[in-house]
Amino acid sequence: MCGLRTKEWRIRRKELDLSQHGIIVGILNVTPDSFSDGGQYQNTDLAMRHCFELIEEGAEILDIGGESTRPGAQPVLSEEELRRVLPVVRELRRQSDILISIDTSKAEVARHCLDEGADIINDVTALRGDPEMGRVVAESKAGLVLMHMHGSPPTMQDQPEYQNVVEEVLDFLRRQAHLAVSYGIDPMSIVLDPGIGFGKTIAHNVALLAALPLFVEEPHPILIGVSRKSFLSTLSGVPSIEGRFWPGIALTSFCRERGAQLFRVHEPRPHKQALRMTEAILYASPHG
Repeated sequence: MCGLRTKEWRIRRKELDLSQHGIIVGILNVTPDSFSDGGQYQNTDLAMRHCFELIEEGAEILDIGGESTRPGAQPVLSEEELRRVLPVVRELRRQSDILISIDTSKAEVARHCLDEGADIINDVTALRGDPEMGRVVAESKAGLVLMHMHGSPPTMQDQPEYQNVVEEVLDFLRRQAHLAVSYGIDPMSIVLDPGIGFGKTIAHNVALLAALPLFVEEPHPILIGVSRKSFLSTLSGVPSIEGRFWPGIALTSFCRERGAQLFRVHEPRPHKQALRMTEAILYASPHG
C-alpha cells in the first residue's frame, strides 16, 4: 500500500503532517482567460466571495493565480499580475488565516504577495522562469511547489515528445528540487507536481498517473492537479467540462491510494469526501 511514509510540509508558520491526511487545494483564478473559469472572479468582491465558498467546502489551502497557464495562453507583465492578485491576497489575509498559495513564476509577484501574508509559491516553471525566485522563496521560508512543464503555455501542447515520460519528469523534478536546496530552501518546504496536462499527451498523462508510486518514493510530498482538464473528457467519453467532474473525483481517490498527498481542485467538497473515504480504508485498523 502506498502513502504510508511520514511526510511533512514545512510552510513558514506551520508544519503539515501529510502522512495520513491528504489536503485539498482550492483554485482561484483571477484572470480573464483561464480555461474553465476565466473572467469569473476578476472583481475583488467576487473573488473574496469565492474564497470563502472554497474554504467552506473544505479547502485547506487556496491557490491564487493571476496569469493563465492554459495551453496557448500568453504571458502577462508582473505589474498586471500583481494588479489582479495582490488586492485578493491582502483582503484574504485580513479576514482569514487560511494558507495562501500564489500560482506565479515571477519573483516580483512572489515577493509582494509573501510580504502581504502569502505562505506558498506554486511555480509552474520550477524555478526556471525567474532567476530570482529561489532567493525570494528561501528568504521568506515559504512553501514551494515545483511543477514539470514541457515547453511553455503558448506552445506546450504542440506535439510534446519524450523518450520515457516517467523517467524524464522524475529526473527533472529531482534536479529542480536540488537546485531549490542550493538556494537555501528547506528540503521539507518542497512539494513536487508532475504537471499533468502541461506539455503532455493523454498517453503521457496516463503513464504519469500509473507511475505515481515512483514519485511518492521521492522525499517530497506530491501534488496532483487534474481538475477539469481535457484528457478527462477523452478518457471518460463525455465531451463537456461538466462531464469532467466525476472522472476528476475518481482520480483524487485513485491518486490518494497511490500515495499523493495534495490535490488542486475547483470543487473542494466532493474531492475532500473522496479523500476522506479513501483514507478511512487506507488507514483502518486490521482488527476492526
